Amino acid sequence: MSEIVFAIPGDLSLPTGGYAYDRRLLKEWREMGVAARHLPLPGGFPKPSAADLAETGRAILSQPFDSVLLIDGLAYGAFPESIAAGLAGRVVALVHHPLGLETGLSPDEAAQFVRREAAALRHAEAVVTSSETTKRLLVADFSVPAERITVAEPGVDPTARAAGSGSETVALLAVGSLVPRKGYDVLVAALEALADRPWRLTIVGADDRAPDTTVALKAQIAAAGLSGRIRLAGVLGQAELDAAYASADLFVMPSLFEGYGMVLTEALARGLPILCTTGGAAAKTAPDAAALKVPPGDVAALRAGLARLLDDGQERSRRADAAWHAAGALPRWRETATIVAEVCAKVMP
Repeated sequence: MSEIVFAIPGDLSLPTGGYAYDRRLLKEWREMGVAARHLPLPGGFPKPSAADLAETGRAILSQPFDSVLLIDGLAYGAFPESIAAGLAGRVVALVHHPLGLETGLSPDEAAQFVRREAAALRHAEAVVTSSETTKRLLVADFSVPAERITVAEPGVDPTARAAGSGSETVALLAVGSLVPRKGYDVLVAALEALADRPWRLTIVGADDRAPDTTVALKAQIAAAGLSGRIRLAGVLGQAELDAAYASADLFVMPSLFEGYGMVLTEALARGLPILCTTGGAAAKTAPDAAALKVPPGDVAALRAGLARLLDDGQERSRRADAAWHAAGALPRWRETATIVAEVCAKVMP
């Protein structure tokens, strides 16, 4: 294999789990001596214009024929079948989570995404997913043969255990962009009825990915009288993000669906107790001993879980100990990068 050409749409520096995964693969491969490079694709995916598709075609077709094309699913899942078919035999598709399962799509849009992604995946020589849950979805709903799919779970870096806030006011932390799928409206609705408890919430994540969602969330927080207790911190640098994890008492993830849920393993790596939903792979990413889990989109269940953990410091401590214990068994990024590189090595034209 001459090299891995990793085709990724949009701004690779954006603070999302998918881009973080992609960035880390490239970093690990550089350190491992694996021949790999980033091929930028237009930012219009997963809803590319005709010009985006034309530019994508030119960029990919200009690559050496003996290279392996690793294509991020944000782009590959939106390829017309004609483009995917033309690349047959050269492509490893990286699927973080199926495009048609994004929250906020109309039924017609979701169905169109599923049809297009299923058609494109028929022509991928191999597929890499970030979780067993996503693998099962691709087998069951996208007709991808299980033997063509390899799971490469995101890694974590060893880090210090969170010290917590040291306050009687429980510091809640949520991390993820302000987009419909993350379920922050459900979290605010759950917290509104718990104003009598001592808590504060920090939400870390980009606020420009879905402007309407951000506006609606700010209005919801204000209407609930929680503006003084809920901080929308926006994107934080790594040092600031590490500090937010370190000073948290409880990690909360109200997401409606996750292809893996990298923030959950980041919380585990720091020994934080977790309250999360069972949406997608999130049900399996965090062990039951460390995480209290509730159905996605269920305000009452999330409220009950919050009340339970806010009121019971001993349970938070038990779950924190379980999280710290589980952290030792989490995969490292070098393992993840090795798995993906080995898949690519088998797909030489």
